[in-house]
Amino acid sequence: MRRDEAHLAASLTAHQVTSLVHVAIHATQFPDRVRADLRDSLRSRQVNHKFHYDSVKQTQKWLALHQIYSPTRNDADCLAVYERSFVAATTQVTAPAVTVIGLGCGGGQKDTRLLAQLAARGRTVAYAPCDVASAMVLVARQAALAVVPPAYCHPFVFDLAAAEDLPEVFAASLNPASARIYTFFGMIPNFPPEIILPRLAALVRPEDYLLFSANLAPGPDYAAGVRQILPQYDNTSTHEWLITFLLDLGVERGDGELRFAIATDPAHGLQRVEARFHFTRTVRVALEEDHFEFPAGSDIRLFFSYRYTPDRVRAALAAHGLQVREQWLTQSGEEGVFLCRRAASSVSA
Repeated sequence: MRRDEAHLAASLTAHQVTSLVHVAIHATQFPDRVRADLRDSLRSRQVNHKFHYDSVKQTQKWLALHQIYSPTRNDADCLAVYERSFVAATTQVTAPAVTVIGLGCGGGQKDTRLLAQLAARGRTVAYAPCDVASAMVLVARQAALAVVPPAYCHPFVFDLAAAEDLPEVFAASLNPASARIYTFFGMIPNFPPEIILPRLAALVRPEDYLLFSANLAPGPDYAAGVRQILPQYDNTSTHEWLITFLLDLGVERGDGELRFAIATDPAHGLQRVEARFHFTRTVRVALEEDHFEFPAGSDIRLFFSYRYTPDRVRAALAAHGLQVREQWLTQSGEEGVFLCRRAASSVSA
């Protein structure tokens, strides 16, 4: 190769490294599957939460909302709780190489702080930010680049509730010699327990760790605690984020009203905050060849968020072979972080 050709090849390689990001997209987020899930959401009048992160616009609205209302951004005690959990995890994981797999990574700020703790202890760190939106995993990747080299950052896009082969996907894609810490921060409220907990249990191997956070109902009176946190959802920023889904489908603001309420799920003994759009006039939504009618007086559930207590968290995880080894709770009682591993009986079985 001549000298000028070699220089050109090197320049192209450098440009590719800095300008291209390889994102692995699972079949659960292929266009045909997403369209089918959207039809199911409209048909059942129960919106899959992933559609609130479907566009860059929605992602930006969620990030702005998170900036305003997330306790880790506004409560020094909550931030300290997460930091203590990161110290505990980095102390217990002694392997020289560690991969942090951020399930529902969001903006990646918490994962990046965990990665920084690991790197400060001399570990070689890799990061797999995982979410349903490519915009979200790219934001998380960008945050983590302060700690993780680009070659060690592996973004994944998938629907966690639907992707049944993730153990095989990670086995084929990630360094097999690296220890794993799964993070699942702020995600458990938005999934029915019977769907998400088996998925987590299938991922966490005996040698892995799971850092798990939950939004909690504060105080000794569970129902009163859920009522106490309702304003964290029923506010202008959350309204704007959630209604974007309907506006993008052609629904107008004047077609109805978004209302928040508390509902009980008797199957799990849990309460949850729900957001429903109540139609005050008949609306028809066209989705390619399908048409969906929402008569005046009907509603569609846009969002729900389960609230747990520490005891409920431990019981729910234990039912699926995951044992809480340590926990850290905020003084307000509204947030908890739990360090989990496979239960010994589950491992032997």
